[in-house]
Amino acid sequence: MPGRRALGRRFGWLWAAYAVSAYGTGLGFGAFPLIAILVLDSGPTQVAVLSAAGLVVGAMVAVPLGPWVEFRRKRPVMVAMDLTRFAALMSVPAAYALGRLSYAQLLVVSVVVAAANIAFRAASGAYLKALVPPEDLLVANGRFEATTWTATVVGPPLGGVAIGMFGPVTTVVADAVSFLLSALGIRAIGGSEPRPVRTGRAGAPSPAPAGAPRPERTDAPRLRAGDLLEGWRHILGHRVLRPLFFNTILVNGLIMATQPLLAVLLLDRLGFAPWQYGLAFAAPCVGGLVGSRLAPRLVARFGQHRVLLTSGVLRVCWSIGLVFVQPGVPGIVLIIAVQLGLVTCCGVFNPVLSTCRLDHTDPGRVARTLTAWSVSSSATTAALTAVWGLLAAITGPRPAIAIAGLLMLATPLLLPRRDHTPPPPHDAVDRVAHPATG
Repeated sequence: MPGRRALGRRFGWLWAAYAVSAYGTGLGFGAFPLIAILVLDSGPTQVAVLSAAGLVVGAMVAVPLGPWVEFRRKRPVMVAMDLTRFAALMSVPAAYALGRLSYAQLLVVSVVVAAANIAFRAASGAYLKALVPPEDLLVANGRFEATTWTATVVGPPLGGVAIGMFGPVTTVVADAVSFLLSALGIRAIGGSEPRPVRTGRAGAPSPAPAGAPRPERTDAPRLRAGDLLEGWRHILGHRVLRPLFFNTILVNGLIMATQPLLAVLLLDRLGFAPWQYGLAFAAPCVGGLVGSRLAPRLVARFGQHRVLLTSGVLRVCWSIGLVFVQPGVPGIVLIIAVQLGLVTCCGVFNPVLSTCRLDHTDPGRVARTLTAWSVSSSATTAALTAVWGLLAAITGPRPAIAIAGLLMLATPLLLPRRDHTPPPPHDAVDRVAHPATG
């Protein structure tokens, strides 16, 4: 197929495992709030707590998982996290079938799944850096990003149909099974994986005292207190990652904080039908697919820093337009246009950011860095969602959305202004600019 580059059989299995879990997650999107409302008669406060607690408590649980993942072989960790998510999610339909499902169980499952998500992402990022040559990282991240957006377009509508036909826990079963299939796909990758070695602050193996016997390397060295903070220490001490970190968690947090307010504004205040609301946010996800496919070619032509800076600026220029949404067809058209611009820019920005983050992190601290990033993002999103909920209670949803949009316009000031990326090898640039069939 033109425009495709073969990254090898092992990457193919990793991509297939990612795809099946992404589609499962798309099918199960919004399942827990729906179950809480339809099955457990939960009110708005309980539904909000369910969403926020999963992020916050899951992030707290994941903090020690970063160093735990760092010092273990990554494929077994990924399989373990997939099986953990499978078991946790399957407990929901099992309890529902027995008439024992409770709000507390949903809360516990959401926390377990959130923590396992963070650990899996940390392990998979570290594994990808070891599996794929540096010049192919952007192509690989672009394929993951394209898969995410495709699953976002297809999954939620099909999930809604499945719930209507087969009941409220149907998509939870599909999501759980997708993690089981993902675990099988990761197992099928095969090949050997070197044992992790504890590294010092600079990324080199910690030296033993002179004359001391060399300790035997194991997959599970004893964790140190400093390991918990190493990811944040690396991010905050790095001149490229630090501004990207603050920019990304703030932008993502503000975007996610306005989603509940948009639901209230569109479904309650403006009278949009649920299918119109779903269409308005699902259709623009095609832009994410387009953006992720364009990212490698844009970087090959303009360079990583310029693409990161430009797409980072453009992606925050759209949300303010949601303030002007009106009822009827014009409102739907406006939402689709705004979301299409936002999602397309994010589709370019996200894989370039993921590649830049891996480029600037040595292999000995990738898992801890990605865990710290995910934990901070989840906690920030939960905090901003709570703050904007209170703000909307005072000002109304439209002014709160406007304030978030205005704040986002200032976030490009946090992006790195200078290009600190070393130039890639000439042959790597040529392969990205002229991809082979594979």
